[in-house]
Amino acid sequence: MREALGGLTVRGRSFLGAGAAAALCALVLPQGGRDLLRVAILVALLPLVCALVVARTRYRIACSRRLSPSRVQAGEQARVVLELDNVSRLPTGLLLVEDKVPYTLGSRPRFVLDRVEPRGRREVAYRVRSDVRGRFVLGPLTVQLTDPFGMCELTRSFTHRDALIVTPIVHTLPTIRLGGEWASSGESNARSVAAAGEDDVATREYRHGDDRRRIHWRSTARYGDLMVRREEQPWQSRATVVLDTRERAHRGDGPASSFEWAVSAAASIGMHLAKHGYSAQLITDGGVTLSSTAFDTTSPGGDFEGLLLDTLAVVTTSTNPSLQRVGAAIRRSGADGLIIAVLGNVDSDEVDNFARMRRGTTTGIAFLLDTASWIHLAEPMRLAERARFEHTSGLLRQRGWRVIPVSAGDPLPVLWPQASRSGPDLDRPDHDEDGAGGSELAGAAAGVTPTGATVAGRAAAGANGTGTGGRS
Repeated sequence: MREALGGLTVRGRSFLGAGAAAALCALVLPQGGRDLLRVAILVALLPLVCALVVARTRYRIACSRRLSPSRVQAGEQARVVLELDNVSRLPTGLLLVEDKVPYTLGSRPRFVLDRVEPRGRREVAYRVRSDVRGRFVLGPLTVQLTDPFGMCELTRSFTHRDALIVTPIVHTLPTIRLGGEWASSGESNARSVAAAGEDDVATREYRHGDDRRRIHWRSTARYGDLMVRREEQPWQSRATVVLDTRERAHRGDGPASSFEWAVSAAASIGMHLAKHGYSAQLITDGGVTLSSTAFDTTSPGGDFEGLLLDTLAVVTTSTNPSLQRVGAAIRRSGADGLIIAVLGNVDSDEVDNFARMRRGTTTGIAFLLDTASWIHLAEPMRLAERARFEHTSGLLRQRGWRVIPVSAGDPLPVLWPQASRSGPDLDRPDHDEDGAGGSELAGAAAGVTPTGATVAGRAAAGANGTGTGGRS
């Protein structure tokens, strides 16, 4: 009963106060006090009776929630359907239904249900939309029970909650040929042969259960960790997507920041590779390593594309000062064949680190973000940042990486063809036009072997201006 009295509305409290005041007046007035006392009792009893009826009402209501779809891209809408079933034998009174949603998805939806008959069902729906990615919890649903006079309201809450996943924007990328693969004739799928990874002499980090007779002692001494030989592994398309999540490597705020562009690019590239038959994995400097079962037999498996989107929906910037964890994760997983990195600001030490990641004829493709273009800088600072960016691009190219420069506003589908060995010539720094950088870029534009290594003869011919076109 105490809960019911606490649920009295402003109207109910007003009636109760008016009844008490009328009763007091009835006791003071010498004439007509009896009639006024009757009115006072009626006015005071009305909210009390309503509170008692609402508190005694035992509605049995079942609730379910459907999300369509349960995973949406940022900026898209999702439809939420609430189903309420009256499983009792009594009709309900007036119900006020309110679903709890995060403020990012909008205001809380409220619905009024006048009456639900016994064994009846009601459906209400609303839409939510978020411009930022993340995992948002919907619920719990609350139902307010009230009497027909509006004297008392009691709230009942359900415990069930559902999660809405808002993923990064995924762009559809054109189909191109990438390095680090054997390309067969016609339209058949590409098969990658990791130059350091699919034969009998390739090594990876020791895992629990490996045969100790397969330990490769020379590699163990080189890396400082137990390394084992990989044997009898079939050729397959293998790719690694590296995402730079360091906070110091990105600029800008909110959905328009360079970090959000990088996350969207990693999601688009990972989805593209998975749909084209690649065994893919995602590695970040924050320690996130997500692999498909075909890439790593120890991975939990499941829907790699869905796991990729769910992981990138909640990824945040890290405080790591460097990308050393990425190199260690690549060595542990034995990543080879094709490495595609989406990078923010990198210095010469990070360039050396990425040079060690690219082993043998592994193809390395780097989407290097000019993060200075995501913020407004004075002209001298902008020129200095641009010079530093071009210097870093040149260093990566000299280490054998294929570099695609990215500025604010550049759409990924337009840049993606530059990752192809048969695509258009890549943009390069102005200071590479005369000197060693120019001959190297000419070789990269001339052609790439099926395993990702630059053809030295054609590179030299391209530098002399007498080379032929790339081999398809």
